[in-house]
Amino acid sequence: MKTEAAEALAAQALAWMARDDELVGRFLASTGAAPGDLAQAAGDPAFLGFVLDFLMADEESARAFAEAERLPPEMLRTARARLPGGMTPEWT
Repeated sequence: MKTEAAEALAAQALAWMARDDELVGRFLASTGAAPGDLAQAAGDPAFLGFVLDFLMADEESARAFAEAERLPPEMLRTARARLPGGMTPEWT
């Protein structure tokens, strides 16, 4: 997957989360961002990486997104690896 495709997938995930008031509320609380900040932040590859981190931290949400968008669930992890910080090893 190319970086541009990973960014597009993460932006798609952000748009999907924005349709769920509870989910986007938790996301905003975890980032400290205001709703009006999302459009500008969506252009930042590091922020898009955080979008995927947040989504993948909740298996139910990650699965729901993948199903809604008709994507294989592993595509989220593949996209995350292409964005800044995505190649960071997991120590747990």
